[in-house]
Formats: sequence, C-alpha cells, structure tokens
Amino acid sequence: MFDFELETISRWISDGGFASVALQMPEGLKIRAPEISEFIERETGAIPVIVGRPCYGACDLFDYHGWADALIHFGHSPIPSQGDDPNVLYIESRSDADVDESILDSLGTLPTKVGLLATVQYLGLIPKVRYILESSGRTVRVGTGDRRICHPGQVLGCNCSAAEAVDADVDGFLFIGEGDFHPLAAAFGMEKQVLVLNPVTGEVRDMAETRDRILRRRFAAIQGAKDAQSFLVIVCSKIGQNRDELADRMVALLRDHGRTAFKVVIEEINPTALMSYQVDAFVNTACPRIAMDDAARYPKPMLTPPELEIALGERQWGEYLFDQIRP
Repeated sequence: MFDFELETISRWISDGGFASVALQMPEGLKIRAPEISEFIERETGAIPVIVGRPCYGACDLFDYHGWADALIHFGHSPIPSQGDDPNVLYIESRSDADVDESILDSLGTLPTKVGLLATVQYLGLIPKVRYILESSGRTVRVGTGDRRICHPGQVLGCNCSAAEAVDADVDGFLFIGEGDFHPLAAAFGMEKQVLVLNPVTGEVRDMAETRDRILRRRFAAIQGAKDAQSFLVIVCSKIGQNRDELADRMVALLRDHGRTAFKVVIEEINPTALMSYQVDAFVNTACPRIAMDDAARYPKPMLTPPELEIALGERQWGEYLFDQIRP
C-alpha cells in the first residue's frame, strides 16, 4: 500500500486557505483520485480538480494557475533545480513494503562493494537493506545526486547521478523498486552490474539482458539515421524537460554536417504529434526515455543527442553515452 498522507494534505489546504486544489497523479495512482477528492472536499471544503492528462514525473508538473489555487502532486519528489512553489505540495506516496534477511538468498551474485539505489516510493527501505547487506560482510554506499535529485540514493528515469556519485567506490548496484524504467537509467548510465530487488514480490533480477537488448535497438536506430538528410529536433514545453539550448546546438550540428534541420516545440511527444512532419529522422531533447524505450512506436529513427553525435561521426559507438537531463 502507498501512503497518501491524507491528514498532511488536509492540514496543508486548511493552513493555506485554498478554496480549490488540482490533483496530479501518475497513471498507477489515478484509481485513488475520486476517493482522495471526496476526502478533501469533505474535510476541508476545498474543491478538488483532477488533472486527467498523463503524468510521468515532477518534470511534468501541471500549471495549475487558472484552474485551482494550489496543486498536490502525487507519486514523485520535488526536483530541487526547478525551484520551490509554496502552493505545490508533493506527496511521495511511500510504500509500506518490507524486506528481511531472506533477500540474501537471492543476492548471490551481488559484489562485496555495493551502491544502493531506489525509486522514491522505496527510499525508506534503504537503511534496512543497507543493514542487511553490511551484516553479510558487504560494504555499502548511498550516493547523493545532483540538484535534479531530491534524496540520497534516488534515481529518476532521466538521471542516475546518485549512482555516479559512488561509482568509483563500488563494484555493482542494488536497486530497490518495481519495473524497469528507473533501474534501466542506472544500467544505461553505469558500466557495472545492476540488480533489482522488488520489495513487493521479493524477486531479484539482473538488468544486463534488458539493457543489452535495448542497446542493440539503439545501435539499429543510429545506423538507420546515418543517411538521413532531414531531421526534426524536438523540444518539450514541460518545465522539467525543456532543453531548448541543447536543441539549438543539435540544429547547428546537423546543419554543419550538411543536413536539413528544423526545431519543433511539443508538449506531449507521441507518434500522432509527429506524423505530419515529413522528415527522415527525429532528435529528441525531451525525456531521453522517449527515444530509448518507445522507439518501436515511431516509423522513423528517434535519436537522443549523444546518439545523433554517433550518427554524424562526432562520437564513436564505443563512447556511447546515456542521455541525462541535468540541472
């Protein structure tokens, strides 16, 4: 179960005197939106407005102005480099899942020097997992990321700087969480073993096969774009994904190589939003995972900026770099 901190929400709304609040949630939590809305209206008198559009992270923060007095953003932590809005409350929705010493039975390949990582929902398990691992004779490190990262050990799908901070001190990483989205960021960014511990099921798995499969697809996309003559360079208008200066550099780089390049600003990047543009390939400066995870959805090559550099001969495949959004 995830903690929605309803009492915290109630006090915050009452203390702020908000007459209306927008509720923004990722898809997996929206099932609770009606229940939370009912609670807010009953307990505070504030009118809740559910944000129905997709939400992928705090980088996707909804502009609540004109819709409500304040915003409650669920399921993600703040991104410090984006600044602080006192009328935005982040509810991280921490999980109450637990682990015990039995996890060691599934961690036989984990090295003796380990970096611990987690999604925000499972950061509370880091101290306990650290104790269990250290009791088994291992050395454990928890890194502090850059200003895009709110908590030590936290990994975002677009940023693995917490892993980078301890990379020199460890021989591998253990990621606490569910799914592939977040641990793949560490697997792409680090050239070391990344094991995933699912605290809900107790499953432990190695990300190497999934990482290598996706990298093979990335190689194919790069090869497919090498002879492309026209490119659409995509900028995202979302506050935490906008890298307009990077897009300008990519347009200039393409033109320096004799290619045709255009820049487009899009809020929600998907195949439908791009189908009207008659170009040979796309360069995505928004969330890097759009190109890496969703490439099969697009009929033309979709590259990250470092991948474009490889396609143009500015970087070698052996120098492949995971595209990260930095502060």
